[in-house]
Order: sequence, then structure tokens, then C-alpha cells
Amino acid sequence: MGQRRYLTTVRRRKKGDDKSKSKEGLLVVERRKHPRISVELPMDYSLVDHKEDHGGLVANISEGGLLVYLPEALQIGTLLKIEILFVKGMELNSIKGITKIAWSDLAMKTISNENRYGLEFQSFIEGDLDKLKKLLKEVGETHSPQGY
Repeated sequence: MGQRRYLTTVRRRKKGDDKSKSKEGLLVVERRKHPRISVELPMDYSLVDHKEDHGGLVANISEGGLLVYLPEALQIGTLLKIEILFVKGMELNSIKGITKIAWSDLAMKTISNENRYGLEFQSFIEGDLDKLKKLLKEVGETHSPQGY
């Protein structure tokens, strides 16, 4: 679930003023259980039953899933082994897990020559959920959630 946008009208009346002044604005409400954090991280992925790795890009991430750009067209429901790469201090680190393609936006292919997918985490290699939580906390302290 993404953000929901609502058009709102606010009316204010000053004391002694017969007319109220209306202002319209946009209220954005995050409906996700785990808000996404904007990032640009490289990733490797493969189909669960294949060994061949491909490269992709993580655009945003949360404890529940991630938005990625991949070079190939894949079906919704496909399970992927992923490895998200990031630098912590002077070390290259990674988070490994299994994800499922929850949605796709293949229309993006005509614009950017990449396929956009929403992946939902299914499981993590032992200890990698904790790594993800630490990464999200660190990145979240320096970046605001996507769309704000």
C-alpha cells in the first residue's frame, strides 16, 4: 500500500470577520506498515531455482519490501534471491534474502529501458534482518521518507 493523497480545504475566520478564507492543500498519508526510505543501492538477484546472477538497483527500501529497477521482465509472484550491497565504514556489506515480486510497472521499460518492481521480503539469511533494521535507522536519520 502506498501513499494516499487527499485534497483538503481549510477555512479560517478571523474574529469580527464575516467571511471565511478558504485555502486548499494536499494531505499525504503514508499507509504502509513500514515506511520506505529512498536509497540508491546496487543489488544482485537471481531466480530462486537458478544460479545466474543479474544486477539491479534498489530505489527505496523498508522492513517489508523494496522498490527495484531490473533489466529483465519478470512475472508477479516470482521468487528472487537478492543481495543488497552497501558500504558501512570502510567495509563492503550486504543483506541477503528471498523476495517475491508483488507488483510490476512494465510501462517504465519504454521510458527508462528498465523494469520497475515492488518486492516483498519473504525471508532473510540469519542476522540480515537486523542488518537491514540498522541500515534503515542510519539512513532514516539522514534522509526523510520518500515523497516528503
